[in-house]
Amino acid sequence: VQLQASGGGLVQPGGSLRLSCAASGFDLDYYAIGWFRQAPGKEREGVGCISSRGGNPYYANSVKGRFTISRDNAKNTLYLQMNNLKPEDTAVYYCAAAYGRRPPFCLDSMDYWGKGTQVTVSS
Repeated sequence: VQLQASGGGLVQPGGSLRLSCAASGFDLDYYAIGWFRQAPGKEREGVGCISSRGGNPYYANSVKGRFTISRDNAKNTLYLQMNNLKPEDTAVYYCAAAYGRRPPFCLDSMDYWGKGTQVTVSS
């Protein structure tokens, strides 16, 4: 089982990034995917999540209206489109999978975790 987030980098405030989460070793069709982040010295925060079939994702208030989660099960890939980035979005971003969960509960009891990707928002 493997989840690998990628696409992080350095971006200026107001800029955009798209993160990808590549999944392998399990049937993604049965798993909700959550995106999380952890900034230095802070607790891990759930950013948002999407059910196994897509539909309306759940977003944390801190990112609502700026971030968009999508998935392409045929490609075993999930996406986190981040727009209007702010310095406070700086963190390591992770994706994780939860069997059978649906929003807004798909940030709970994750079964698999991936390695993170660093996002830095700075001028």
